[in-house]
Amino acid sequence: MKRTILLAVALVIATACTSKDELKKILKDNPEILTEAIEANPEKFIDALNNAVKAAQAGQGKKREDDEKKALEESFNNPLVAEIRSDESFRGNKDAPITLIEYSDFECPFCSRGYNTVMELMKKYEGKIRFAYKHLPLSFHPQAMPAAQYYEAIRLQDTEKAWKFHDAIYKDQRKLQNGEAFLKATAKDLKVDMAKLAKDVKSDVVQKRIDADMAEAAKFGFQGTPGILLNGVPVKGAYPASHFDSLIEELKKRGKITL
Repeated sequence: MKRTILLAVALVIATACTSKDELKKILKDNPEILTEAIEANPEKFIDALNNAVKAAQAGQGKKREDDEKKALEESFNNPLVAEIRSDESFRGNKDAPITLIEYSDFECPFCSRGYNTVMELMKKYEGKIRFAYKHLPLSFHPQAMPAAQYYEAIRLQDTEKAWKFHDAIYKDQRKLQNGEAFLKATAKDLKVDMAKLAKDVKSDVVQKRIDADMAEAAKFGFQGTPGILLNGVPVKGAYPASHFDSLIEELKKRGKITL
């Protein structure tokens, strides 16, 4: 009986324009057809399955690559525009043609890599680049929000001390495990006004600024850290300096910047 069904299916496929629905119905009513075929030719089935998986992965990879190229092209033509506040703290030449804006998390290990990349770019393009730090503390990093609050509270006192605090955290990120004790000790080393710091660190002014940064990051599609804008071109993740070099070259080629 089963053999008869198999022969009938083969005959239908070989002699007629059979619709997918018709074949699906046959296989649904007679699932043993597939079982027997697989059992009779297990090696061929595995090879076919592996080939199908590879083809699907290649297709997905190509689609992802095409989507990324399309998104990159869109970002060159319509760059994202971040808010530049009147009191924005820029590192580097504030009138520079290259603008880096990072949405970051002080506790994120990938942001530590991002810090090293930013420092490398600041040195390579000295005088031609400016850098602003914005906040995206992730909920599963318990010390990220307190560190962001300390940074902003210190920035209210002294921009340069805030940058030094920023550098100290990323250079010794593991000490964040010590919690607020490390943050306070770092602030004291920078000779920050600790009484004012204690007053400002939990203030609405500080929290509203952090919340605004987080909202802006979400608007730009940054869900993880670091998220960086290079003249409005988004970079999601801790890419090496060479990646930014290629973006800068493309901006130059398109006449978007002159160095």
